Amino acid sequence: MADKYIDIDTLKYMLYDVHQLEELFKRERFVDHDKESIDLFLESNKDFADKELFPFVKEMDEQPAHYKDGKVYVHDQVKTMMHKGGELGVISASFDYDDGGMQIPLLAHTAAYFILDAANNHLPGYAGLTQGAAELIIHFANKALNEAYVPKMLSGQWGGTMCLTEPQAGSSLSDIVTKAKPTSDGYYNITGQKIFISGGDNQFAENIVHLVLARIEGAPKGTKGISLFVVPKNRPDASGVLTPNDVTTVADFQKLGQRGYCTTHLGFGDAEDCRGWLVGNENQGLNYMFLMMNAARIAVGRGASAIASAAYYASLQYANERPQGRKLSSDGKKNPDENQSLIIEHPDVRRMLLLQKAVVEGSMSLVLRAAKYYDLEVTATSPEEKNKYNTLLEMIIPVVKTYPSEAGSYAVNNGLQVLGGYGFCADFILQQYYRDIRISAIYEGTTGIQSQDLLGRKITMGQGSGLALLSAEILETIEASKKHEALQPYAAILSEKLALTQKILQQLMPHAVKGDFERYLADASIFMEFFSLIIIGWTWLEIATKAQESLKDPDASLSEEFYIGKIETMKYFFSYELPKTLGQAAILMDPTTVTIKKEKEEYIN
Repeated sequence: MADKYIDIDTLKYMLYDVHQLEELFKRERFVDHDKESIDLFLESNKDFADKELFPFVKEMDEQPAHYKDGKVYVHDQVKTMMHKGGELGVISASFDYDDGGMQIPLLAHTAAYFILDAANNHLPGYAGLTQGAAELIIHFANKALNEAYVPKMLSGQWGGTMCLTEPQAGSSLSDIVTKAKPTSDGYYNITGQKIFISGGDNQFAENIVHLVLARIEGAPKGTKGISLFVVPKNRPDASGVLTPNDVTTVADFQKLGQRGYCTTHLGFGDAEDCRGWLVGNENQGLNYMFLMMNAARIAVGRGASAIASAAYYASLQYANERPQGRKLSSDGKKNPDENQSLIIEHPDVRRMLLLQKAVVEGSMSLVLRAAKYYDLEVTATSPEEKNKYNTLLEMIIPVVKTYPSEAGSYAVNNGLQVLGGYGFCADFILQQYYRDIRISAIYEGTTGIQSQDLLGRKITMGQGSGLALLSAEILETIEASKKHEALQPYAAILSEKLALTQKILQQLMPHAVKGDFERYLADASIFMEFFSLIIIGWTWLEIATKAQESLKDPDASLSEEFYIGKIETMKYFFSYELPKTLGQAAILMDPTTVTIKKEKEEYIN
């Protein structure tokens, strides 16, 4: 096991210096908080993670969740995560005071969750899904449902899930068939099956509150006819006594990674006694669910970045301890009489470590930016301000979910390579992180779905006004960086990449205008790779600008080496990662349509 999974100085630097958390304390919702209270919250979460999460990450992989006799059995630390995490406010921290929360900014709550994800990515999902389910009930359900379920969910006594996917429908939610039949008693009889339900059952939860998408009899076809229901595993009566609610755990999926985080197949109404209570209005279920989806996608990006963080520090520790080979002398030969070099001295190993650092810290900052946009939107004091931050969040959210997931996998793969043969062995943690992070590109909409959302909806949103607004934010960073002579070349590079984006869109957009959306979206995933690198380039230029400012500040709180490290990592990203956009641009502007199925298919067989 490695000794470290996160650098707290870096996390706080991103939080306070780069994203200016303290500016949010001026907003009415957050006036009760200050840097000291947030630091205390972060430190309590770090202490919890050090003692109750990190020591068990390998054990949870080796002793995975499993199904037996109609129940799912999970590691004992799941109970600790829910109960002690509930006491710490892990589930409730960003909720209103009136709902039992602490009303802290999502930006700070995201940083706290980042610590937990990096310590043990098998555990925070249990709390995170409970938080998401409770949030849906708070926002859209009636007072009775709020009073019956939310308090015990926020305390961690009860769990929560979101049940969307069905065996025959997959990601196509318009094809779900779970049924809801109204009764004269105010509830609905629910029948159907849901699969891939994270945190769907465990032996420690007194109750699990499922938020289920279903179709009321006679509802319109497609997504317009989907409603949302509270369907508890055990239904409480007026006095709080629990009765089984005909929710059956059919199986637990055995997975490549995140084996301690159960993923279940659930059946509803096998005995025709599964009761569900409508959330909000009929046929609005998907709208309600998707209003929470931005937070869910921020969480996936956060988790992927955090796993990559843990992998980086594990491979960095190994590189600092493992002697192998010798440095080349000026004549290109090695002197066998010299002591072996630590592998961190070899340029190729340093390149792989810099890659990991660039991905981890760049994606960390991007995730925090998304959380800040969310905070600015919900605390906006005018419709114009609200629209601005909603638009900016919508523009970046596909990248927030996708880049940490895809680039994070690439980073962990390089970390495994740093260890060489040992990286492939179960004695070392890198192979586990490699397996654990792979699901991130599938959670909450696959990379393909996110890419089509980016190019098909977000880029075209408001006839390009969303992209114009985001570009203005990037240009603001570019202008700020130009004040520092050392950063001017990088500002120029990022400006060129923005111009290249426009050139690509000028070539692609006519396909959309003509209604040829298959051609327009055929290479959406390539566009995602291209656009993500530009967004992370922007993120790194901002980090480096703040670092340059701190180097000139005699009151800066961190060491000169720390700030120089950020600037050097930015240079790595601009030298090694950002140039990849040229190849992606060539693909995007190539007229070839080889991936589009022709009338006569001959070459994929």
